[in-house]
Amino acid sequence: MTDFLWLIIALPLAGAVLLHFLGRFVGEPLSGWLASLASTSAFVFALVAAWPFIQGGEHSTTVLLWEWMPAIGANLELLWDPLAALMVLVVTGVGSLIHFFAIGYMHGDDRFDRFFTSLNLFMASMLTLVLAGNYAMLFLGWELVGLSSYLLIGFWFTRPSAAAAAKKAFVVNRIGDFGFMIALMLVFASFGTLSYAGIFERADEVLGVGMATAIGLLMLVGAAGKSAQVPLYVWLPDAMEGPTPVSALIHAATMVTAGVYLIARSSAIFEIAPIASTTVATVGAITALWAATIALAQRDIKKVLAYSTISQLGYMFLAVGAGAYVAGVFHLMTHAFFKALLFLGAGSVIHAMSDEQDMHKMGGLLKKMPTTAITMGVGTLAIAGIPPLAGFWSKDEILGSVFARGGWFSALWIVGLVTALITAFYMARQWVLVFLGEPRWSQDTSPHEAPRVMTIPLIILAGLSVVGGLLNTPFALRLERFLEPSFEYVTLQNPPEGLAMFAVLAGLSVMASLVGGGFGYVSYNRPKQRWLDFEDGFEPLWGTWEQAYRVDDLYGAAIVAPGKKAAEVAAFGVDLAIIDGAVNGVGSAVRRLGELARSLQTGYVRNYGVLFLGGALVIVIWLVVGR
Repeated sequence: MTDFLWLIIALPLAGAVLLHFLGRFVGEPLSGWLASLASTSAFVFALVAAWPFIQGGEHSTTVLLWEWMPAIGANLELLWDPLAALMVLVVTGVGSLIHFFAIGYMHGDDRFDRFFTSLNLFMASMLTLVLAGNYAMLFLGWELVGLSSYLLIGFWFTRPSAAAAAKKAFVVNRIGDFGFMIALMLVFASFGTLSYAGIFERADEVLGVGMATAIGLLMLVGAAGKSAQVPLYVWLPDAMEGPTPVSALIHAATMVTAGVYLIARSSAIFEIAPIASTTVATVGAITALWAATIALAQRDIKKVLAYSTISQLGYMFLAVGAGAYVAGVFHLMTHAFFKALLFLGAGSVIHAMSDEQDMHKMGGLLKKMPTTAITMGVGTLAIAGIPPLAGFWSKDEILGSVFARGGWFSALWIVGLVTALITAFYMARQWVLVFLGEPRWSQDTSPHEAPRVMTIPLIILAGLSVVGGLLNTPFALRLERFLEPSFEYVTLQNPPEGLAMFAVLAGLSVMASLVGGGFGYVSYNRPKQRWLDFEDGFEPLWGTWEQAYRVDDLYGAAIVAPGKKAAEVAAFGVDLAIIDGAVNGVGSAVRRLGELARSLQTGYVRNYGVLFLGGALVIVIWLVVGR
């Protein structure tokens, strides 16, 4: 079956190509169904190919598709191992559900077919990244994901805010990519190849601690850009300008998980670079708490989830930085379930509210949209870490593994625990503001439940959010055994052993979630003026959170404005005056020489004869004198 792995990438890529050229003739909704079929077919192929891994009877394999640059170990080759299999199943499975949801959500859009073209291209790009058998091919998928996200975030490019958000995402990611490129240069300089097989097996022999640390920190720069970690997280909240299915795809299963995947895939390098690993964990903990506090005060239903994604990605970085790679990948999987559910649920609400996204103008939607409300409630409980839902098991494993490291990681564990409390609060706040209380929408709005093509994906994702965490519990470490072959070069960090310690740590985690969630419910399940007074009581801190600490303003003043000024100087001072001046000067000189030479072209034979005679005399004199 591994001989047909290329179909996993080829199917969505073929869907993108087909819809690009024929989508306008296929029209709506068939173009959406074709794109969804391509994605679903890729999931089926991936499931069949991964089945031997699930049964425990298959070894990792590399499939060579085409010799690209064999001298540097940069071929088009696919690595099929448990980590790649899990990532592909998450990307294609959750991605397919988002495709189906988008058929209903994008109904009536003038560029319906072009949307699904970009959606399929995005899927193919992400699958190229996770299936790559070397860093060169991974970087190819890495950049294609950046391009695809630019197209999707700016899909409604007639809106200035959407166009600006797409450019912002592209530019910020380029900053991270610069660090990643330098890391790959150091990898090649050290190993003479970019092939995984030639790097991971010899990492502890070839790399010293200093070089491994440099490579790890530079990879962290690239991962922080793609996975929206401090300080390169500012593009992700603005990415909400894209259609909601795009938000779900980017935030849940694809682009933002690429950084976590990169660090997990490069675990052999980080294993010998403890400073780099600790830095990854520290950045993750800071990001988790930072973004969670911002999410507290957001009014936009999608902005809450955007900052929530940044915070949850911080948990994943905390895990892989602590050496708990299985816990990090486990949370990546469960997060894909409940975050896709929450974003699609938010999309269902926005669709029903005639594109209204301000939660202060919602309320009372439980009776109007029971399916959306219940499924989003499941997602809310899952992300809050309430047992036995999926988020509890993965988040608890992360916190337990970090606690077990001790030392500096004990402080990071406290940060993670506080973040869990804040997460439960702002998610309870969101659900209550949207679905409970008195309706606060205008009389012109008529909320209604979404069609089945949108609610069925919500129901499936809600089911996965309930049972998905059972893949890896302290009582049955199925996922850990599944992923162990992919981390054969590292020592995996696990939570403390023993039922008593599990009960203590899990109890603290659940208590934090219950306190945060209960406080959020009580604070907002009351008349509007009372919860507005509650928010006013936290001023000016609440306003600071609502403005996201004004980091965008800071970046604008410290980086963007000087950058624009430097660009103007370069354009008008250097380019126009010096470069263009030099080119124009050469042109003027040639023109003047031409004008001088033109006077010699009189058209009279006697003048030419005189010139010929003069030239001959000069040559004769030169020859005589020269002798």
